[in-house]
Amino acid sequence: MLSLPADHRGLRERFAEEGYVPLPGLVPLERLTLFRREIRRLEALAAHRDPAAARPPAALDGLVIAAESELIPRVYHDPALIELVRGISAMEAVPVADPLERHVVDILHRHGETPGTHVHPHPHPHPLALVVFAEAPGSARDGGLLRYGPRGAAAAVLDEAARRAHHRPGDGYLLRCDTTAHQVTGLRRPGLRRVALHFAYTTPDRQTAAR
Repeated sequence: MLSLPADHRGLRERFAEEGYVPLPGLVPLERLTLFRREIRRLEALAAHRDPAAARPPAALDGLVIAAESELIPRVYHDPALIELVRGISAMEAVPVADPLERHVVDILHRHGETPGTHVHPHPHPHPLALVVFAEAPGSARDGGLLRYGPRGAAAAVLDEAARRAHHRPGDGYLLRCDTTAHQVTGLRRPGLRRVALHFAYTTPDRQTAAR
């Protein structure tokens, strides 16, 4: 399903320095249609369950995904993908036990909306986030960029130290989300969508402490 890089050494070095590493072409284009179709199906299901909602959902939570999708949990638990996360992060990454926290789909579709800046408390029960893009603006000029700070940078100084990353459909990235401040920039024109599947991973000691 995924196209995983075989050599983790260079990726591990960048991740250790920045708390972020890009994974271009993680989902081959010929398989990306499956992800898009599955997410659209889950969106339609969420809209059917809440017909009074004024707008399409901004996220699909982990419980919905665990209950209604076979594809997404199967990819999440892929041993080769988990081994990739371990190899890049140099951490004993394991799946998150709680399905609510395990995986979520973030859907940015409102022109100009800017999600807040995040840096999760350290230590955090789920320190690693693998993000896969089902849809994304074709140009960096259209927004939907990841802004992130160097490892350990506080959210308050993100504007001063931020780096920006543009990702295409099928791309992914790994983020150390408890030590790396991060934010998504707003979409810069109507009609665009940024749909990102977030996989959270933890370590055995943090999972035990969270129970």
